[in-house]
Amino acid sequence: MQSIISRNGCETPEPVKAEVKGSVPSWLQGTLLRNGPGLFSVGNSEYNHWFDGLSLIHSFTFSNGEVTYRSKFLKSDTYKRNIKANKIVVSEFGTMIYPDPCKNIFSRAFTHLQNVISDFTDNNLINIIRYGQDYYASSEVNYINQIDPNTLETIGRKNYRNHIALNLATAHPHYDEEGNTYNMGTAIIGFGQPKYMIFKVPADASDKNHKKSALRKVQQICSVPFRSSLFPSYFHSFGMTENYIVFVEQPFKLDIVKLATAYFRGVNWGGCLKFDQDDMTFFHIINRKTGKEISTCFHADALVVFHHINAYEDDGHVVFDLISYKDSNLYNMFYLENIKKETSNFIQSHKSFSPPSCQRFVIPLNINKEFPSGSNLVTLTDTTAQAILQEDGSIYCQPDTLFIGLELPGINYKFNAKKYRYFYGSRLEWSPHPNKIAKFDIVERKHVEWVQKDCYPSEPVFVASPGAVEEDDGVILSSIVSADPSISPFMLVLDAKTFKEIARASIPTTVHMDLHGLFIPAADSS
Repeated sequence: MQSIISRNGCETPEPVKAEVKGSVPSWLQGTLLRNGPGLFSVGNSEYNHWFDGLSLIHSFTFSNGEVTYRSKFLKSDTYKRNIKANKIVVSEFGTMIYPDPCKNIFSRAFTHLQNVISDFTDNNLINIIRYGQDYYASSEVNYINQIDPNTLETIGRKNYRNHIALNLATAHPHYDEEGNTYNMGTAIIGFGQPKYMIFKVPADASDKNHKKSALRKVQQICSVPFRSSLFPSYFHSFGMTENYIVFVEQPFKLDIVKLATAYFRGVNWGGCLKFDQDDMTFFHIINRKTGKEISTCFHADALVVFHHINAYEDDGHVVFDLISYKDSNLYNMFYLENIKKETSNFIQSHKSFSPPSCQRFVIPLNINKEFPSGSNLVTLTDTTAQAILQEDGSIYCQPDTLFIGLELPGINYKFNAKKYRYFYGSRLEWSPHPNKIAKFDIVERKHVEWVQKDCYPSEPVFVASPGAVEEDDGVILSSIVSADPSISPFMLVLDAKTFKEIARASIPTTVHMDLHGLFIPAADSS
């Protein structure tokens, strides 16, 4: 298993036809784009961390019951520089590269932190996101790379900093029903007071010829100041309801001084993140139309969160579901020296792994401070989540644990920001790499699974049936790779309602394990 994760992937630049067993629904028309690390060594140099690998973009196109596959490396500036030098010359999350001292931009020391932060890699390996009608490979830095969703060609990189005051931005935006894109970022230095930023790119931001950047129409919604200017909270995603943005300011923090001096200390950027288990987690509830934050202080025990599942409003409450950890050890598991261990050794050395916990938090919007301290202000009857009024007027939030052992969550996106019943995800047990897919029913608190021996699924993606009314009327798509050489990689198609396999499309070439992606209906990709 470990070798299929950490080996170098290959491009399949021209479409290849998959062999379909079963029946792919004729209504399923469109392309599933996937992104993830695919190249872990260049020449004789190797990356240290799985999240360092050079981006490999995959497309699975569904048309009239047939499936075609292609893949291309993202031709980022980082990729081109590495390939030209035949070695890794650009630092990544877990791999610090020491260039020729005469060309070293880091040598100006701490006062030139802005240079350090503006020279992040543009190896956008995490997700595919949409701004206007343009599609971008994204990670969490100030660069994104526009791609052609049909050919997977790299069109060119864009810099958030040219349009909005940001050093970092998430790879997990939200889209509303009008097609507007909402995202969050961080302004660390060079833009006045350090702050978290929430911004919106309108649905009509693209020009017809796709020549001008959709980011030129970006609108800042609001900003939230750091609690500590030297230790901003790391965040990978956020929540959104009909009226609110939910931002979790967690005690998993970026050490700015360490980041500024990382080069001199021999520390990689990943080593600049630290989890403060003695701190609290703070929840910011921000009106996404007015940009005003609710003034009440909502807090919870220390946790680490990467992925939000969904959020919605219900009878005067904001309900948000996320996947939390008790520590930040997940990142350490992805160092390639750990991934390459034999399965038994891997299990043994990660027995203390904090499993992902799907948790529901509930924030009361109408707070009567006349209640005695110690009162639970949550009045919803379908959850055990509590919001306890404290003597100082703050609210201490305790979660309702829905399910343990699931990551890479997905929903029927038509129910994003709305009350919903089902979520899907990859089951994580002993390993950070999943070997099952699950569907969880929040009402019944039950789950069903798909599993096949020696097979490892990617993040499940829900695609709704045309005209569907019921939330789980549709299919689940997941790219599967196998440690068994006799099993070709395949695209799995499950009936989302029954969770039974209805088709698999075997790919006659190598496919690499990925991270995140986006389904583009056929009408949208032309």
